[in-house]
Amino acid sequence: MPIATPLTEMLGIRHPILSAPMDTIAGSRLTRAVSEAGGFGILGGGYGDRARLQTEAAGLKGLEPFGIGFITWSLAKQAELLDIALDASPRAIMLSFGDPAPFAPRVKAAGARLICQVQSEDMAKQALDAGAEILIAQGTEAGGHGASRTTVDIVPAMVDLAAGRVPVVAAGGIADGRGLAAMMMLGASGVLIGTRFYASVEANGAQEAKERIRMASSNDTVRGVVADWSRSLFWPAPFTARTLVNEHIRRWTGREIELMQRAGEVAKEYAAAKAAGNFEVAAVFAGEAVGLIHDIPPAAEIVERIATEAEQLLTGRRNSIAPLA
Repeated sequence: MPIATPLTEMLGIRHPILSAPMDTIAGSRLTRAVSEAGGFGILGGGYGDRARLQTEAAGLKGLEPFGIGFITWSLAKQAELLDIALDASPRAIMLSFGDPAPFAPRVKAAGARLICQVQSEDMAKQALDAGAEILIAQGTEAGGHGASRTTVDIVPAMVDLAAGRVPVVAAGGIADGRGLAAMMMLGASGVLIGTRFYASVEANGAQEAKERIRMASSNDTVRGVVADWSRSLFWPAPFTARTLVNEHIRRWTGREIELMQRAGEVAKEYAAAKAAGNFEVAAVFAGEAVGLIHDIPPAAEIVERIATEAEQLLTGRRNSIAPLA
């Protein structure tokens, strides 16, 4: 029997599994595959490529339900991006890494749910004050950008802070049904999964990047600033990026001041490597869950595996608890 939670009820989904809006990786194919499998696919709006957003949003026509996610700072620079997203009739808009308050009224007025990703109590309070209806509690194990608190710490803290007012979704280091079951035991209503869906047939990533995820162990990731500074992106504290370790990361880790001084030169090298598909220089943004990933299946299969395993674990646990006398 599918796991029913406040999250599944709010979003109208069969399984409490959301796919992360991974910049260009989470395109319309992945979003559609996850949603059609009973999860909640979220299209990546990333840093705000208008033409790409229009194309990918058009690929979701007729799909229900789905979401669209943004790095919030991109909306501050290009307000029209939110209009493009809302015109696609998503069930939810997900905002990360910035104050959601300036955009919340437009999201609500369009009839979409507001999902906010947070990494601390202060961020969560800001999101709730802005009208967030779902909180994503992101731990440092996550791929891409995040902060320093672990998933097993941040999730119960956010559950306690939310106090039942809104569903809390766990993110960071989750790639199978064990992770979903564990997060539910901590009070989460579901999970947001990125890296596991990156290594899927429908993800937009290069095949070599997917293979690197498949072959990596959890020790093969690192959180730092090298990948961002190599692209002339300078995120504010406390945010850094988790990527797979490659030659470029090894070369510049510990030499960040020199990297900043040579930012223009390195950025040209990095852009050329990315265009050529050279992943010993270009970063593969991936989380510590890589150690749990050993294949590259269709996204629907991933959803089904996670849901089935979690259902079995949670049902088994309920059956193993003896009633009190």
